[in-house]
Amino acid sequence: MTLAAEDTPPGQCPQCWQHAHDRRAHRHLGPREDCPQCVDHMVNGHPYIVPKKPSRWW
Repeated sequence: MTLAAEDTPPGQCPQCWQHAHDRRAHRHLGPREDCPQCVDHMVNGHPYIVPKKPSRWW
């Protein structure tokens, strides 16, 4: 799911972002069926977060 990495805003997980905004990600699932990738994220956390740009406030 590398397509989402280009559009993912800083500080977000590319997989979570794609699964939340792309209907194709869960199209193969039946009614009330859990997505194995989403369940894995809920249990184990995010493997990668798009880095944020350093703050230049100071």
